[in-house]
Amino acid sequence: MAAPFDLLLRDAVIFDGTGAARHRGDIALAGGRIAAVGRLPAGEAAAVIDLAGRAVAPGFIDVHTHDDRLLLADPSMAPKASQGVTTVVVGNCGISLAPLGDRPAVPPLNLVANGEAQRFDSFADYFARLALEPAAINSAALVGHTTLRVVAMARLDRPADAGEVAHMQALVEEALAAGALGLSTGTYYAPAAAATADEIGAVCAPLAGSGALIASHIRDEGERVLESMTEAMSIARALGVRQVISHHKVIGKANFGRSRETLALLDDARIDTDVCLDCYPYPASSTVLRADAVAQASRTLVAWSKSSPEAAGRYLDELAAERGVTVEALIDQLQPAGAIYFSMDEADVERILAYPETMIGSDGLPHDVFPHPRLWGTFPRVLGHYARHRGLFSLETAIHKMTGLPAARFGLADRGVIAPGAAADLVVFDAERIRDSATFARPKQPAAGIEAVYVNGVAVWRGGRATGARPGVVLKRAGGPD
Repeated sequence: MAAPFDLLLRDAVIFDGTGAARHRGDIALAGGRIAAVGRLPAGEAAAVIDLAGRAVAPGFIDVHTHDDRLLLADPSMAPKASQGVTTVVVGNCGISLAPLGDRPAVPPLNLVANGEAQRFDSFADYFARLALEPAAINSAALVGHTTLRVVAMARLDRPADAGEVAHMQALVEEALAAGALGLSTGTYYAPAAAATADEIGAVCAPLAGSGALIASHIRDEGERVLESMTEAMSIARALGVRQVISHHKVIGKANFGRSRETLALLDDARIDTDVCLDCYPYPASSTVLRADAVAQASRTLVAWSKSSPEAAGRYLDELAAERGVTVEALIDQLQPAGAIYFSMDEADVERILAYPETMIGSDGLPHDVFPHPRLWGTFPRVLGHYARHRGLFSLETAIHKMTGLPAARFGLADRGVIAPGAAADLVVFDAERIRDSATFARPKQPAAGIEAVYVNGVAVWRGGRATGARPGVVLKRAGGPD
């Protein structure tokens, strides 16, 4: 008679994703699910791995990514699998590959969009491609408001008219019908900066009552951060939908310390609005190269440049001095380009990370030549630096922020917890050794302490390398199609 379990992970220290205290036990897997948790007989499993007290947590859920194209371009998903991530949410900051089709990849769409072979007319087409060419890890998607504007509008420097709004609403309905989790905005960027709150609210009208959410990259994270948060939250409140404030931060030296104000504003809003946030554990941001962002930063590191590829990995001020030009002139010379901006206060980063409703999201840009280290290091950095070394919160709390909390907020059923019946997305790690290895000088370094990663019961990362397995699936909105 065949053994009832495919695999038994024996003698693990289990962090179940709920925030509850760790406990010692065994975890049995069968058919891609967690079959049992407790003290289990080894003889009932086809294979047994003795973990000898290694930690096991639910696979980490990266709620804020730009891995839309990476899932197809490099399905090993090494930057994420190597740090214990088993699910990525794509389509953030208003930018998504669907329903972009053959429209121009205006900045910031150029951060993810490439050739026409990796753009899609609909989310149904995008999800079908991911099913045909699965990645190592799971994915879920938001439809980007900026993408919708590019598709529906001939000019982006004005608010949408009634016909354009109706076109975008229809595209939102198509995305939701295909299984998108919701919609994201990016009013910080030029293609969506002219969109009014009324436009966004109207475009998002199909979200109401659907269980979908809105993820908001607000207009300004500097001087006008409170005003921008209030605008975004008023849209979600009027629609009665759940909201995530994306990669929450305050930037610019003049605004250091203002996280006290922004978190107080969130506390007030949460009285009558279902709003939470995500953030990454670094005091530097990264996006397209912009003069206003450079002005707010203490230093700027070039991540990529189409016109001067050799500039990647160089500091802007040093490169300007070397070329004998002003920083302003150099910014123009490098376009189109991306950059890393050192513009945040570490105390604000810690305060936001510690906020109870904060989830962890990397916001990594996988196609940058010289990426921000958050692409490879976000989750181990939270566990190693902020939980173990800084004592900002317990390991149980840190893991909850990466697993159970995002699964609940994004409606990812059967994910984010270790419990019988849940999907067998798991990460095995050394709790005393886990840490980020990626740095601003060497950003493409796998983390230390990650021993194995399972997605739907299949090992995708083990012994410091990808296994080659591709068991990832598209996770669709509850109530959407199977």
